[in-house]
Amino acid sequence: MTRERSALAAWIVLLALLAVLAPAFFAFGNLRDVVLSMVPVLVVAIGMTFVIVSGQIDISIGSQFAVCSIAAGLMAVAGLPMVFVALGTCVLGIAFGLINGALVSWLGVPSIVATLAMMVAAREGLRLGTGGAWVQNLPSTFQWLGLGQGAGQFVILLVAAVLFGVVAWAARNVAGARAVYATGSDAEAARLSGIDTRMVTLAVFAGMGAMAGLAAVLNAIRFSDVQSNAGVGLELKAIAAVVVGGASITGGRGTLVGTLIGVALLGSIGPALTFLGISPYWEKAIQGGIILTAVMGEAIAARRSRLSGRHA
Repeated sequence: MTRERSALAAWIVLLALLAVLAPAFFAFGNLRDVVLSMVPVLVVAIGMTFVIVSGQIDISIGSQFAVCSIAAGLMAVAGLPMVFVALGTCVLGIAFGLINGALVSWLGVPSIVATLAMMVAAREGLRLGTGGAWVQNLPSTFQWLGLGQGAGQFVILLVAAVLFGVVAWAARNVAGARAVYATGSDAEAARLSGIDTRMVTLAVFAGMGAMAGLAAVLNAIRFSDVQSNAGVGLELKAIAAVVVGGASITGGRGTLVGTLIGVALLGSIGPALTFLGISPYWEKAIQGGIILTAVMGEAIAARRSRLSGRHA
């Protein structure tokens, strides 16, 4: 909770600074665009929260996001209704997640290695398959779901809000979610208590894939063409948001509220720099500094806890 409060305080300070130095940041159109740009990161970060809480990591989601985006575009061009486009894209994401989960849980491959291999294979496979070409000539029902920009934006925000609310409720009330926390805290103790930790690992990676697929759809429908290079750096944004929001990178601790705060803080930095007249190249440096501070704080707190335990 301490890191959640720190991230929230940092975000409030940033907004206060913008209110004084760049009030144009709070124009309705800009806030709308900033929030819409955060939606794919938030959806992916929801899945990443459970992956990290379970004690794993997934650095392949940017590549999954790109493949799912192209798949959504191709299905739409083929004439599938948007409901089936969305479902098919999520199923594709789940397939990616199941492969990652099987490698980690059944074959014992470290998650950083398994997802690194998936990241490279998916990205390079997509590059070879598309030749870098974008999906064009999309049907009128694709962009903004055929509802027009205003209604389409509302639907995107509504889907993200409902998803966040449902998953946040489930994280507090569903036994499966508690099994994720138990697995991340101590996998062996969780196994001895009757939890199938391999199935937990498989489930969190499958859920991560589903979130990557849904995020790809919500992002793709904002544009008239689907880019083949979508999702570059998305994995770092999601991991950073989860860690800055208070999740322990070693597993066992983390909340979706903290993740939401992390997404809001990190997602505001880039636009804030633009309005403050600062080079956008500083964005990644600032984000890196925030992440480093959060991780260092966790390491220092863990060391103090160990020392106090020895002296007790």
